[in-house]
Amino acid sequence: MAAPPRFPAADPQELGKLRWRCRRGMKELDVLLARYVDERFCSASNLEQDAFNELLESEDTVLYAYCLGSERPPPQFTALIERITAVSLAGRKSAADQ
Repeated sequence: MAAPPRFPAADPQELGKLRWRCRRGMKELDVLLARYVDERFCSASNLEQDAFNELLESEDTVLYAYCLGSERPPPQFTALIERITAVSLAGRKSAADQ
């Protein structure tokens, strides 16, 4: 059985710190990363949460290239990048439907 996520039900203080770490030098990254945190992070596995925290150590330009698909992410980030962009695309689609 998989371990429960480290951030179940979201400790507001810890999530606030994580959201702060998602603030980057590019508005586009801010939106992508914050949307992932708000919609997916708390239900993600410990492995995915750890990968996300590690991904936040990446340079903005590299992280943006991963999300745009112009640069291939390392294997440990591939599925996570797909989830981040999928959450963002779903959010954009639902906003357009309103």
